[in-house]
Amino acid sequence: MPISLTDLLSAKDLDLAIRGSAAVTPVPVQWVAVTELEDPSPFLSGGEVVLTTGMRQRTGAVQRRFVESVHRAGALAIGFGTGLSLERVPGPLLEEANRLGLPVFEVPYRTPFIAVGKLVADALSADHVEQLQELLSGHQVLAKALLSGRGLTGLLKDLAGILGTDVALQQYGAEVFSTSLRATGPGTQTAWHRLPIATGMRDRCTLSVAKPFGHPDLLAYAQSLISVELNNQARRRVSERAVNGQLLDDVVAGKLTGQDAVHRLRAAGVSTERRQLTLLVEAGTAQAKLLASLPLPPALQDAVSATCEERLAVWVPDGDPAVLAAELGSYLQEAGIPAKVGVGGAYAEPAGLRWGYYEAKEGLLRGAAVNEPDRLSLASLLMASRDVPLADLAAEALDPLLAFDAAHDAELVPTLEKYLAVNGSVAKVAQALGLHRNTVRYRLTQIADLSGYDPAVTADRVHLYLALSVRRLTA
Repeated sequence: MPISLTDLLSAKDLDLAIRGSAAVTPVPVQWVAVTELEDPSPFLSGGEVVLTTGMRQRTGAVQRRFVESVHRAGALAIGFGTGLSLERVPGPLLEEANRLGLPVFEVPYRTPFIAVGKLVADALSADHVEQLQELLSGHQVLAKALLSGRGLTGLLKDLAGILGTDVALQQYGAEVFSTSLRATGPGTQTAWHRLPIATGMRDRCTLSVAKPFGHPDLLAYAQSLISVELNNQARRRVSERAVNGQLLDDVVAGKLTGQDAVHRLRAAGVSTERRQLTLLVEAGTAQAKLLASLPLPPALQDAVSATCEERLAVWVPDGDPAVLAAELGSYLQEAGIPAKVGVGGAYAEPAGLRWGYYEAKEGLLRGAAVNEPDRLSLASLLMASRDVPLADLAAEALDPLLAFDAAHDAELVPTLEKYLAVNGSVAKVAQALGLHRNTVRYRLTQIADLSGYDPAVTADRVHLYLALSVRRLTA
């Protein structure tokens, strides 16, 4: 700490004597200024002890103006050197200082002003060295937290200990870590100092430090370390999710089954002996790339995730599906990522994970922000079993219709979809599409001729319905 005014006046060998009635407080002395100017205020910045011999202060009026200017500049005290121009501190100077509450002390002739200045300068220098040592020590503690494997949590805990206060880290609008039970959001009673953390992503990452706190110079270094660690975490997530995505794709495609699938899934952190809930996130084209590096909200921190078909898949062994899906949906919205969440049922074994994936994928077709699990359709069940060449059967039925629509803008496929959706009512199709009933009948005839399946025949209608469902699921 810099030397205080109280300690300065009681320093040995200086023989400084307090004059006047103003109270002396232990406020730190920032510097010592020596002046003989009548108005030294332009050259003072506040917190100084002003030393003078009064050589140019020959009248009471000048002495009073001198005191007023020193007080106005924010100086802590006046030290008056006696034995050179005056034998004692002049009365007008003392009276004005007493009136303003500015301490005055006498510096005897045998005590050079430089001795007072050196004592203050040495204290400031020692304080600066101590601060640098503390700063270096703080740097080493924070760096060691990362290098020793304690990660971001260890770094933030050590930072809170060094600062002597609570810290919290928010990313994508969610609290990643906090040492406090106090709320950190806007409008809270606790005063928080907030610092942005640069990560190269639009994640609005913020470090919050509860006021008051010590060692503010350490925060810039902490910002850099947190930024580096968050970027490293993002790269690890991208890599792990890509590997897990290939595993998921092999399981879903039926390329990986039995004990091979069990061992591979276990190595990825997925226990096939427990029921695993599947959450599937689908974002718009502009935000889809963010899913690969997106951290999960706290409720899903222990979940295993993967990127597959530009979607983010999350496997959760425990928890309420509705609550977890709603929390994930709110987290995505707060993060500024327009996305849909599909929820699959909780199943065990690799085949169950396959069913859960298709169940969640079919849920995404409903288009809501959060799509809770529904009964798995026949199309999804057949898709989950790769022994059935359903995709080939669907292509056989629909490819001729799609080609004809592309060449003639005939809208046969939209007509077929609406016809099946209204249970084969020509009148409802005509009303919905703004067509004449004969036009609808003509299109249905074209569909039968081109595909070989007549929508009016029950067996053929089921085949066409499955073909359209598979087309939506594999789009």
